[in-house]
Amino acid sequence: MRRSLLVGLVILGVLVFSSATVFAAETTAASNAIAIDTIWTLLAAILVFFMQAGFAMVESGFTRAKNAGNIIMKNLMDFSVGSLIYWAFGFALMFGAGNEFVGMEGFFLNSNFENLGLSIPVSAFWIFQAVFAATAATIVSGAMAERTKYSGYLVYSIVITGIIYPVVGHWIWGGGWLSNMVDFAGSTVVHSVGGWAALAGAMVLGPRIGKYNEDGSANAMPGHNLLMASLGVFILWFGWFGFNAGSTVAGTDLSIASIAVTTNLAAAAGATLAMVTSWVKYGKADVSMTLNGALAGLVGITAGTAAVDNYGAVTIGALAGILIVFAVEFIDKLRVDDPVGAVAVHGVCGAFGTLMVGLLAVDGGLFYGGGAELLLIQAKGVVSVFIWTFGMAYVLFKVIDAVIGLRVAREEELEGLDITEHGSVSYPDFVPLHWKSIPVSKEE
Repeated sequence: MRRSLLVGLVILGVLVFSSATVFAAETTAASNAIAIDTIWTLLAAILVFFMQAGFAMVESGFTRAKNAGNIIMKNLMDFSVGSLIYWAFGFALMFGAGNEFVGMEGFFLNSNFENLGLSIPVSAFWIFQAVFAATAATIVSGAMAERTKYSGYLVYSIVITGIIYPVVGHWIWGGGWLSNMVDFAGSTVVHSVGGWAALAGAMVLGPRIGKYNEDGSANAMPGHNLLMASLGVFILWFGWFGFNAGSTVAGTDLSIASIAVTTNLAAAAGATLAMVTSWVKYGKADVSMTLNGALAGLVGITAGTAAVDNYGAVTIGALAGILIVFAVEFIDKLRVDDPVGAVAVHGVCGAFGTLMVGLLAVDGGLFYGGGAELLLIQAKGVVSVFIWTFGMAYVLFKVIDAVIGLRVAREEELEGLDITEHGSVSYPDFVPLHWKSIPVSKEE
């Protein structure tokens, strides 16, 4: 019995050893590299997906408690619906073989996308790009928070994810007419698209009730939870390492380390300089401005994170941190009501960061002896994307407003979108001021 058991174990050992030898023989350096690159891309996609939670926390924290559930629903559904739309045709328009302006094949991922020259599976690349597409749509919701009809929100989220964003993506990342532009991870492709669409939406929608007085002055409408907003910023900062370093789509590309460093330095510089600027300007170190300063630094560095050195990253982040304070004020003076500062953070700082590549890129930047050529290329891209995105989004919001309505009724806005749009409340103990007690201004 013991002898039979021993013989059986020896045979089993030989089989295991033989199998291991065969598999080892089949494994190559190339196959290992593909596996590493695929795992890295999927990990980065997961990090960027988690940024949806960050956006939800920032937007909820910077707005009033009576709308928190509505904001969570929007952040959940722009990713859910956006994923389906991006799978059906958004990805094909962005990365499918076509002409200089739009992709023409690969709908429903029904293509090998050989034109991309991928070494990783198309599915891995798709999921990484899908979470980027959702980010562009999410940015818009912050600027239009607290007064947008939920049905209108779903419609514009579909169009932005399925058409407006993919077209820009094709121009710059899909081999289109702006492919010589440097936008490594999307200061313009993702953030400025979201920011300029947000500007159009906020303009068509109009300000929240009570935001502006008849003399043009603005009233502060504080968010209900700075701790929630702060948590959101930390989550976004965390996810941004996947956003930027993941854009290599290659874990075997050792530049992911330097990209992580430039990402972090820019965010830190943005937060620090926004804090200092607000302290000097207002006499207090403003919490919300400092939080947005970190995001401004992150947005600013995203275009050039692989093209600038550490000094350039600190410069871009610091200047973005200063710029955000003045940009938020300027947009407010235009009577564009943006509850979370999305236009300033993503639109203005996205364009700024893209332009700064033309100055600070180690290879081709003006300050590094490269002349003005790259700066002009960057400027052409920034202007072109603004014209396309703002123009298309403005028309989109006007059409939505005319067909199904973009803004909720006055009574619904004052009562809160949680109860009026979704039939629930985020804070059951919260008792809102009844809308009838608020006077109607002449502008309403």
